[in-house]
Amino acid sequence: EVVAPVVAAPAPAPVAAAPVKAPAVFTTQRHPVDRARLRDQGIIVPEGSVTGLFEEFRIVKRQVLLQAAELRRAGAGASAQRVLIGSAHPGDGKTYCALNLALAIAAEKETEVLLVDADFAKPSVLSVLGLPGGPGLMDALADPTIRVEECVLGTDIPGLYVLPAGNQTTRDSEFLASHRTAEVLDRLTRGAPNRMVIFDSPPALAASPAAELAKYVGQALLIVRAEQTGQSAIEDALS
Repeated sequence: EVVAPVVAAPAPAPVAAAPVKAPAVFTTQRHPVDRARLRDQGIIVPEGSVTGLFEEFRIVKRQVLLQAAELRRAGAGASAQRVLIGSAHPGDGKTYCALNLALAIAAEKETEVLLVDADFAKPSVLSVLGLPGGPGLMDALADPTIRVEECVLGTDIPGLYVLPAGNQTTRDSEFLASHRTAEVLDRLTRGAPNRMVIFDSPPALAASPAAELAKYVGQALLIVRAEQTGQSAIEDALS
């Protein structure tokens, strides 16, 4: 009888697990939002009565959140949680709409919102809310030693955070076009699948950063000023 030797097969090499990135943690400090200033500028006042304006932005909010859920299911990744609010020209109302949409989303029980002032040439979100200045998105893009989550301001409105624009620079488009932008923006939602990021972008036809930011978002809302914004400007801004 001939017995064939048994040769043990080599054990499969262990598969290296992908490194788990630590979630980005925002500050626990809460800055008070100036409710009187919001009221004077016709913006939704948290804890106030339900107004017609609030109901209108509830409708917009619901569509934005539904689309974000669809994008997640389609595998869009972190971009599903990002929304750009833009316009063709200055003065069309994009900051007004970005603020109201962020406040409407903050009212959700299981969702928080980060409002990013990305209008680097003319930032106004902090002044409208009555928040202090400080480093922001552009500083984090320009300086690799700055952690973007440490630039985020907490507010006394539950679920609402704000990221300032940061120091002004003539190279904002170049910084946004760099490879660092994806890493910085990913940190804003890392470990927080229930966080929406709203970008108040520069006007599309007045500044180039809007087109750069649009590469990183899942949705873009174009704000049109009634009876003022021309059709050709709308088409150019969409393009």
